[in-house]
Amino acid sequence: MMKVIIQKFGGTSVGARDQRERAARKVLEAQANGYSPVVVVSAMGRMGEPYATDTLLGLMKSVGDDADPREQDLLMSCGEIISAVIMTQTLKAMGCPAVGLTGGQAGIITDESFGNTRILEVHPGRVVDCLGKGQVVVVAGFQGISKNGEVTTLGRGGSDTTAAALGVALDAEAVEIYTDVEGVMTADPKMVPEAKPLKIVSYSEIVEMAHLGAKVVHPRAVEIAMEGGIPIRIRNTFSDAPGTLVCDSSMVSDKTIIQSDRVARGVAHLMNITQVRLDLRADVNESGILSQVFRALADARISVDLISVLPTTICFTISDSVVDEAICVFESLGLKQEEIRITPGCAKVSVVGAGMRGVPGVMAKVVETLADAGVSIYQTSDSHASISCLVMKEDVLKALRGLHTAFGLGV
Repeated sequence: MMKVIIQKFGGTSVGARDQRERAARKVLEAQANGYSPVVVVSAMGRMGEPYATDTLLGLMKSVGDDADPREQDLLMSCGEIISAVIMTQTLKAMGCPAVGLTGGQAGIITDESFGNTRILEVHPGRVVDCLGKGQVVVVAGFQGISKNGEVTTLGRGGSDTTAAALGVALDAEAVEIYTDVEGVMTADPKMVPEAKPLKIVSYSEIVEMAHLGAKVVHPRAVEIAMEGGIPIRIRNTFSDAPGTLVCDSSMVSDKTIIQSDRVARGVAHLMNITQVRLDLRADVNESGILSQVFRALADARISVDLISVLPTTICFTISDSVVDEAICVFESLGLKQEEIRITPGCAKVSVVGAGMRGVPGVMAKVVETLADAGVSIYQTSDSHASISCLVMKEDVLKALRGLHTAFGLGV
């Protein structure tokens, strides 16, 4: 019986020839260890490089801003297809039988919400046939095909989602996500130099960290892997470090391992946030304005976060990029200028850890730490595994470093 392993390589792992060759050596190593690898690749490089997705989008926008979503998806899928072909040729040049497939050829079936489709089904028969012939299968990530035969893309982080979906469909031993860092870090090492890689994190913790700004893996991919019971390992393409294992406790073979007794596992942050405060004259429930505001924002496709509702006040955050659209929404509802308070230049900093559930004093430590660092808090939210605070963007560095130290994450 085949032992399938999914190996996903991001743009920084396949952008140049020497990078692709390093990635290919990871594939050959997996083969030597008895695995049948399925490789998922992102587009080569980042913005400005010839085949990066953002570069392709820029090419389309140079013609006009009114791109049809169907044609845009068709164009954006090209970056991963090019990457899959070049990676396939790299493996062949190193003596490894390989075949490249588009997402559709690999059986990724999606809806038709162009630009941000969701995977409905995976039919991996062709992948299984190729593996049975001893070939490494290289799949173009980030894309699929609808039941009507339309080429679709899965949105940002879509190659992670491709890898996880194939992992579940093929009952893989694991999904390996290769990137340019050592694994899931306790903080962004560019912001907090003493940040350390975590050996093991739970599915719920990594989903929380990803939603709150950690960019190592897409949260939807983790959710798919969690549903299918497939462990994820996040590793560095350019080192032999073991990386971070994402799983639940039942998957850890060595039961003597204690993951951590700390309430926090990491800190994360999100930038480019604007706070919106609507101070109204009437009760928001009795007047009906509460439902009107959120329905109008939803219809305008404006996402909201950090929501607080008081009898005459509605407070939430939005992305800096949609402030003008939001103001138009408020004016269309008849809100007056003096009722709308907009505070740009904000950021969200978060402490994440499944161990904080039911532990008294975590919020006290967060508040005291930020106060000692001279950081003002403008709004908060929490879940069973995180506490988030809205701060001004110029205070993010102080906030992250203070919280990282206060919760002992650098030790």
